[in-house]
Amino acid sequence: MAQLFFKYGAMNSGKSIEIIKVAHNYEEQGKSVLLFTSGIDNRDEVGSISSRIGFKRRAIPIFDSSDVYAKVSDCHPRPHCVLIDEVQFLSKRHVLQLAKIVDELSIPVMGFGLKNDFRNELFEGSKYMLLYADKIEEMKTICWFCERKATMNLRIDDHGQAIYSGDQIQIGGNESYYPVCRHCYTHPPL
Repeated sequence: MAQLFFKYGAMNSGKSIEIIKVAHNYEEQGKSVLLFTSGIDNRDEVGSISSRIGFKRRAIPIFDSSDVYAKVSDCHPRPHCVLIDEVQFLSKRHVLQLAKIVDELSIPVMGFGLKNDFRNELFEGSKYMLLYADKIEEMKTICWFCERKATMNLRIDDHGQAIYSGDQIQIGGNESYYPVCRHCYTHPPL
């Protein structure tokens, strides 16, 4: 039975490499997948899923106007699985489209992304994935500064100082964000 999965984790928890691995496993068995990513993420290039260890895959970018359900339902033959990276940047409408893919097309959908932003608030896409997903799994990583589990994302400025206010979305990697535990989020050893 098809289900909607939400696999979330802090920065550097291996979400992008996991989505590439899942796609490879399906394809190795001769099963097709459709890969999507947010059109907002332009770190490498729009429409690219890139891991920090160097693996990359092309993906269909999702923009505000995108209809993911229509894109999947128009595919012939239909994919065996739909995989979405950076799902936190999706809108409620997009998450409802993912649920519709599962419920009406019987295709499993796996969304990978952050749960909370640098202000420790939910992203829209993450909020609705938490509400609508059939299965929710945390991908774990360790704090940048200590040995605890990282559950938060600490944004830093160009001088290495912690930032707790500003626009929710700022695309970046290790130059802008650290995965941290709750203690190091509130008392960063910078």
